[in-house]
Amino acid sequence: METLWALGVALNVPFSRLVDPPRPTVKVLRAGEGPVTHSEQANYAATVLSSCPPNARRDIYRIEAQPGETRASDPHVSGTVEHVMIGSGRALVGPTEAPVELGPGDYISYPGDAPHLFRALAPDTLAVIVMEHI
Repeated sequence: METLWALGVALNVPFSRLVDPPRPTVKVLRAGEGPVTHSEQANYAATVLSSCPPNARRDIYRIEAQPGETRASDPHVSGTVEHVMIGSGRALVGPTEAPVELGPGDYISYPGDAPHLFRALAPDTLAVIVMEHI
């Protein structure tokens, strides 16, 4: 018991988490639910599906986009990686200097700590973006 307590102190982890770790809960968000942020530069809306909990390093967003202006993103924190999967429609996604055209079911990952973009090429394009923070 004392060893676990000492490890918890050294790792800055509460003792209770070592002996009774938190259990994951089930969370369901229906389409249209969740906090939405709209882009000022493109017809692009990002809904936070899951924000990064303590000691985890990722955020998950559902993207709904229409053809038109490109959603250009400035670099995020150093070490950030973005993972994008297209659910429906088509989009140009990835590093600003070399984006890739993706369709339903296609996946891409790229450095999020460099300029990057998302441009819908078809109406009602849906995607999921996972931002991984290292």
